[in-house]
Amino acid sequence: MIRAGQKLKDERQSRGLTLSEISNATKIKVEFLSAIEKGEYEKLPSASYAHGFVRNYAKFLDFAEEKILALFRREFDGKKVYKVLPEGLVGQKEMPLKRFKIRQVVYLIVILFVLLLGYIIFQYRYAIINPPLNIQSPKESEVLLFSTISIVGRTDPNSTVFVNDESVSVNSDGTFKKEITGFPGKTTITIKAVNRFGKQSIVERHVVIK
Repeated sequence: MIRAGQKLKDERQSRGLTLSEISNATKIKVEFLSAIEKGEYEKLPSASYAHGFVRNYAKFLDFAEEKILALFRREFDGKKVYKVLPEGLVGQKEMPLKRFKIRQVVYLIVILFVLLLGYIIFQYRYAIINPPLNIQSPKESEVLLFSTISIVGRTDPNSTVFVNDESVSVNSDGTFKKEITGFPGKTTITIKAVNRFGKQSIVERHVVIK
């Protein structure tokens, strides 16, 4: 009996075409084209794929599609071909949708858990560490010509700031500014930031006022 794959192969060879050239033109993998020519349809993904590949192969070679497909139907029994496949291989080709969905749900739960854990750690990080406290002005050992001293700095927006035990308002971005009056000579300024968990950071600035 003349096989559909053999007729396709004979026509391809008569035109001097390679399987790679056919593959590039039809977007069908070389191994699938080879399986069609050999009549090894069980190597194709499914019965519908086998039918479509044969049709596209014939169409590219300008064969009468219905004639090739008639030969293909005579030699191809989809139920018989794919029934003899090992159960493990069938399972790989047709992954159960339920298993796929369960895996997606598990991945989603893990991602949500990691995000939630990261959020909790970020929100409560200052329960175990001291709040940041950066003083831009005045500099340590700075010599000032005026008695008015401007204390400028930044901390955690949720912290409370004290300058020489006087509370200072903190802006939403964590910046703060406080002006105090000093006396000529050496002056020590103590800046303290206390967060809601009682953790605190203290910075001292020693300046000289002339």
